Amino acid sequence: METSINKYDSLKRIISFDDFDRGFCGWGQLVGNYEQSLDSMNANYQQHTHPQLSNLSHWDSGSHGSWDGTYALKIQTRPITGSRNVSVKRLTFRKASRIRLEFYFTFKPEATELLLSETDVRSVGFLFDLQDPQESGNRVMPHIRFLNAENGEHVQKWQFKRKAPEVTPVGTDGKTITHDHLASEDWEDLPNGHQKLCYNEIPTKVNWHYLRFDFDLASMHMKEMQCNDRIFDLSQIESMKMPAMRNLWCMLNLALFTETDTNKRSLYYIDSVCLSGDF
Repeated sequence: METSINKYDSLKRIISFDDFDRGFCGWGQLVGNYEQSLDSMNANYQQHTHPQLSNLSHWDSGSHGSWDGTYALKIQTRPITGSRNVSVKRLTFRKASRIRLEFYFTFKPEATELLLSETDVRSVGFLFDLQDPQESGNRVMPHIRFLNAENGEHVQKWQFKRKAPEVTPVGTDGKTITHDHLASEDWEDLPNGHQKLCYNEIPTKVNWHYLRFDFDLASMHMKEMQCNDRIFDLSQIESMKMPAMRNLWCMLNLALFTETDTNKRSLYYIDSVCLSGDF
């Protein structure tokens, strides 16, 4: 573990370190809310499936493996244009401090044809789902995605989302609600957010990327993001906010997601994830 975690610039306390050579480490399917029947679940959540552990095997070269091991977490969409998938880790926080998310990632479409296919993955991204410990506080959801392509155009830029979606009730007991916060609408461009990520010459090669995201739980504001050699100031970027919801106090949920731009599966691979805090 010590060798693996040395590739991160963590804060002084490790909240969780997920090396997928050790298994799923608490990551699972983002299941939509329902009551009495699964049919009451929002249709956009019904498409989600459980992540897999993958050694990045390809038909032409065997197994690629992860950054420094064998297995990575694989989040894959269905082979339908616009389809998405989301994996989530559900935690709570014990101190409202600065936190830092770091992970290594890569992405590819499913290699179903002998073409580079660099515009087949629409996006990959991450989000936190947080809630203040006080009833007077908010539920806060910083969303960041790398828009790789859209309608066949190679876009390559970072975006964020701050507009809260409509909240609708689920069932009749008045205890459950739903909202599609990952809908395709209302994404905004991050200032100076264009970035070219390495994408190798054939559809089965991958190159790993480093990402760091800093957030302050005390003020519930984003601070900074780094992807490879680029550092982005997020201090003036607003997160999605909505009134606090009952039963979610001190929530510290982390999610990773991907979307496909064609009728191919989008494959989002995560080597490992480090979440640390300044406490």
